[in-house]
Amino acid sequence: MNDSQNIVPLDSVDNTAEEEMQNKRDAKQDMAAIIQSKRAEILALNLAWMEKLQNDKAQLREKMTFFWHGHFACRIRFAAMAQSLNNIIRENALGNFGDLLMAVSKSPAMILFLNNQQNRKQQPNENFAREVMELFTMGRGNYTEKDVKEAARAFTGWAFKRRAGEFEFRENQHDDGRKIFLGEEGNFKGEDIIAIILKQKKTAQFIVNKIYKFFVNENIDSSITTKLADDFYKSNYNIEQLMFTIFSADWFYDPINVANRIKSPVELATSMNKLFTPVYDNEKYMLRIQQALGQVLFFPPNVAGWPGGRAWIDSSSLFFRLKLASVILNKGSFDFDEKDNMDDELFMINRKQKADKIAMLKIEVDWQKILDQFSKIKNENELQILLLGKSLSPEQQKLLPEFSTANLKEYILSLLSLPEYQLS
Repeated sequence: MNDSQNIVPLDSVDNTAEEEMQNKRDAKQDMAAIIQSKRAEILALNLAWMEKLQNDKAQLREKMTFFWHGHFACRIRFAAMAQSLNNIIRENALGNFGDLLMAVSKSPAMILFLNNQQNRKQQPNENFAREVMELFTMGRGNYTEKDVKEAARAFTGWAFKRRAGEFEFRENQHDDGRKIFLGEEGNFKGEDIIAIILKQKKTAQFIVNKIYKFFVNENIDSSITTKLADDFYKSNYNIEQLMFTIFSADWFYDPINVANRIKSPVELATSMNKLFTPVYDNEKYMLRIQQALGQVLFFPPNVAGWPGGRAWIDSSSLFFRLKLASVILNKGSFDFDEKDNMDDELFMINRKQKADKIAMLKIEVDWQKILDQFSKIKNENELQILLLGKSLSPEQQKLLPEFSTANLKEYILSLLSLPEYQLS
């Protein structure tokens, strides 16, 4: 046989392998585009809430939403779910704590984050049940491991419809056997477990303690919080009533409770943005500032949330905090790697930006508008109270430049660079 007869014409070669490779390349590109889109959505959500925290007229509701955001810590990369949970919290932030707890517990975001989608009869997942008690309601030490197991059985079947993004009770996956939880016995479902938890006065005390530490003082005064918790319990967990009691109490304005809390990074950044309305050339830099300070909205470090208090301050973060005024208001620079605990891909930082550790931010500030805003200030004490919440001592005054109309910009920057500005 002629050898030429064994040669297969090029146009008859099977192209299946090459097509498969191309399909894989296309699929990879499609997946990359989807991931990029999801990142853009979650970043847009972050920036939208920052703007709302700064400018929304319902500031107490936003502050309470921010508080509950840390209390019901949830970290997922699906913007629609994150936004839905954020809206649930906002809607119930000043309402009834029981309603808030139930709505959050049934949110797809929390069910996904705490693995209750995998919680089925004969194969219970205890993660959600444990965190509901330990972090959301009673606190550690007020339940047993048996209570966790029994609660997990009760929460079996709690799931969500993936396409609709709404809660779904899957009865065929629910353990309908009798359970014993916190001393009560019955054929409990998830709603029953939450109702029993709300019967516990420890729940009211746990919530009040956290609110007191966030709004009043890191050091809890038990003579105050015990009475607050008792009233909170008797009111059937009325959050608005609790906050009214706190804000109208004489002790809330006691010097020991004024300007004593270390501002969280988001509080620090929003307070400065609210006062001076800087315009960022690139909105992503606002996210990088959050990252550098150690708190990124929608991205708590774990289910326990941000620890707060003195945990906000270490050698590197304090340096950046004190420098923040010059970064935002005086075209300063900052190190992108400060508190670099979030992946750079999330922030869509390119290699050049990553290599440029020290970056000059393009931020425009209307200083004339700022100076006009403070033009009616008569003396340095008024300005100190406005920006710091209190007057400085004579010793602290010595650290500042001379106060005068001509020197107002320098004086403001100096005030914002003091450790006292870190407190609220």
